[in-house]
Amino acid sequence: MTTKNQALAAWVQDVATLTRPQSIVWCDGSDEEYDRMVSLMQEQGTLSPLNSETHPNCYLHLSDPQDVARVEHLTYICTSEEEDAGANNNWLAPEEAKAKMEGLYDGCMDGRTMYVVPYCMGPVKSPYSRCGVEITDSPYVVINMKLMTRMGTLALKRIEQEGSFVKGLHSTGELDPNRRFIMHFPEELSIMSYGSGYGGNALLGKKCHALRIASWQARKEGWLAEHMLILGLESPEGETHYIAAAFPSACGKTNLAMLIPPEKYKDWKIWTLGDDIAWLHMDDQGQLRAINPEAGYFGVVPGTNAKTNRNAYEMIQQNTIFTNVGTTADNQPWWEDKKQGEPASDWKGNPYSSESGPAAHPNSRFTVSATENTAYSSLAEAPEGVPISAIVFGGRRKELAPLVYEAKSWDHGVLIGAGVASETTAAATGQVGVVRRDPMAMKPFCGYNFADYWSHWLSFSERTDNLPKIFHVNWFRQNDDGDFLWPGFGENLRVLQWMIQRCKGDADAVETAIGYLPSEQGIDVADLNIDPDVWQSLISINDDQWRQEMSDFGDYLDSFGDRLPEKLREQHKAVSAALG
Repeated sequence: MTTKNQALAAWVQDVATLTRPQSIVWCDGSDEEYDRMVSLMQEQGTLSPLNSETHPNCYLHLSDPQDVARVEHLTYICTSEEEDAGANNNWLAPEEAKAKMEGLYDGCMDGRTMYVVPYCMGPVKSPYSRCGVEITDSPYVVINMKLMTRMGTLALKRIEQEGSFVKGLHSTGELDPNRRFIMHFPEELSIMSYGSGYGGNALLGKKCHALRIASWQARKEGWLAEHMLILGLESPEGETHYIAAAFPSACGKTNLAMLIPPEKYKDWKIWTLGDDIAWLHMDDQGQLRAINPEAGYFGVVPGTNAKTNRNAYEMIQQNTIFTNVGTTADNQPWWEDKKQGEPASDWKGNPYSSESGPAAHPNSRFTVSATENTAYSSLAEAPEGVPISAIVFGGRRKELAPLVYEAKSWDHGVLIGAGVASETTAAATGQVGVVRRDPMAMKPFCGYNFADYWSHWLSFSERTDNLPKIFHVNWFRQNDDGDFLWPGFGENLRVLQWMIQRCKGDADAVETAIGYLPSEQGIDVADLNIDPDVWQSLISINDDQWRQEMSDFGDYLDSFGDRLPEKLREQHKAVSAALG
């Protein structure tokens, strides 16, 4: 397989000249190719089969112990002007970045196979989708891209028809942490990654393309590329609404995307259209419509069990690639809080010992096709996408933020999104448990200056009167003893129901300085046995805490200087004034 696209053919040849691979393989995305790659990796010792009776067609990959998470401090946005990257990104001049990377790439594929991976982010026939080509020396990347994207022949055909694509060059190099960089060149729609085999650093269609590069494309073209799940909810009356929601890592995003209604709401149906990324475009009627650019899940596995997320737990019992989990004596995958079995080996391949730390790495992963999810919706392949009724922001806050509140307007909602804060997790290297500001859950992923990003969000209210309502949720309020005040999981449907009712104009709310909160009877919690005082604390605010929050947030906004949009300053002043 080759290509009729001369620019693509020339780029592949240039990369081959630089990296000097032993051979070049153009990937077609077929099942037969997947099986060949799996067999090759088993021969190389980089992939091992798991128990075929309990987990058919499942495999385990163990990373280098120093290559287990995103490396935000080694991730750069390389724009001509440093201000275009913004203080929210690490910046390097494009010429300097290319010289550094080309030095690393020089001869790096000697003795290796170079794989050319054409892929489409989003349904192949959707006008909202965008294509890319990743060149890599990692068969692990190839099999993951097969599950995560629309990869191969059909994607290449679209590239040849359109002529445009994002260029992604990746090599695992020596897996040396001191020779590891992920460079993005949004002005050229290209990515260079070296020295890592870990998911987001190596699967360039995911965070690198679908968020960092796509967010730049989206601003230029008038749409949004967001770190959001897409969820469909069908009421017993047959009404369907779609919600897009942004949460930082480890804030219940996958659980919400695959929410299972509690017994009281068993007549509701939930459809999972995406668990991580949403591309939002405006249609001819001014309605925001969303597609999921991905075709699979690359999820954090610890904590997943039949109670916390039954759909996710069941879908990874077959046809799944596990990365950095432990194994049981009979070779089943094992991770902390699985609730079944006992570990015999840890994620480094050593005999398990509790003194050596967890059996599964806290950021261990599963990769699986979205079609394995019993809540999968065929509308994930709909070229026109789905209409979004509500956009939800949230974070993990022990106090301050109530269970749910609604923005007073789109512009106010942008302020709420810009103010998202949460605790850091194992998905990124560095300290765990530190609260940091993570606007729209996009801090690690926005490919340009946050001030310009917020201006782009604000521009939508000038283009249409038909925008979704914006909400904020916090499932993680705790008491002084560290106990969660809200049951969460499937019970979150009660909160989503209130949001839908608000979108339809069917539910009352109480206006406060920060937005509209549910009235005492607004959310049905009668059967949850929540103490009335606890319930009041969940649906009310502490003005003193919020005054401090808005003061701190104001300092954060000021750090963006003159580029900060005046509309956002006005929204911040209005909330601060309302708090007194």
